[in-house]
Amino acid sequence: MMNFVECQSVTKSFQRHIGQQLLRNHLTGWFRRAPVQRFYALKNVSFTLARGESLGVIGRNGAGKSTLLSLLSGLARPDSGTIRVNGHVAPLLELGSGFHPDLTGTENVFLNASLLGFNERQTTKLYDSIIEFSGLEEFIEEPIRTYSSGMVVRLAFSVAVNLDPEILIIDEVLAVGDQAFQAKCFDRILQFRKSGRSLLCVSHAPTMLENLCDKAIWLDHGELIMTGEVGEVLSAYQGQTAFP
Repeated sequence: MMNFVECQSVTKSFQRHIGQQLLRNHLTGWFRRAPVQRFYALKNVSFTLARGESLGVIGRNGAGKSTLLSLLSGLARPDSGTIRVNGHVAPLLELGSGFHPDLTGTENVFLNASLLGFNERQTTKLYDSIIEFSGLEEFIEEPIRTYSSGMVVRLAFSVAVNLDPEILIIDEVLAVGDQAFQAKCFDRILQFRKSGRSLLCVSHAPTMLENLCDKAIWLDHGELIMTGEVGEVLSAYQGQTAFP
């Protein structure tokens, strides 16, 4: 079975920002080089995701979950280690990422699709199915800044799933939509999985993870604590800390 995702000993850090300083501290810094402080979001993380498998990522806020998804989506690079993604990825990360607030829904569909590697001809062919799934026909020529957060999620999810990716990456954003659209998304994800595609999902909702995922990994302060069947990992995590 081919691995869609392979992470081997992945580490990612960020430089800490000192923030505002008094003038005398700035002057001192010019003549005395202070050591660079770094925050390690991920530390030596390794796992694989095979074709057709779905993986949940759990952990407290600040555990490194969103950083991991950003690396897998190609939005950032690790400091060390290797990441291999064998397939077309559609990420649904921060709310409205890839959208411009002053462009219309239609213009943002083409913009978002282009960021995911699709040209104008390919997007035009899929446009009607994207808008129909979103249910936003009445508002599609309005600027995105006039949309509610739920409407933005509906459009972003519609673009992602209708581009027919091999790997769908979701970071909690579906919790923003209304219940009817959440159910519609859930049904589409189940169809997506049945077709042999892979899902990688971050959520603080254990029931959703159990329903959607085969496996799970538990991150804590950037370190991989446990990997295994989703029920086993969730039980271990909930036994150590109050969810989420």
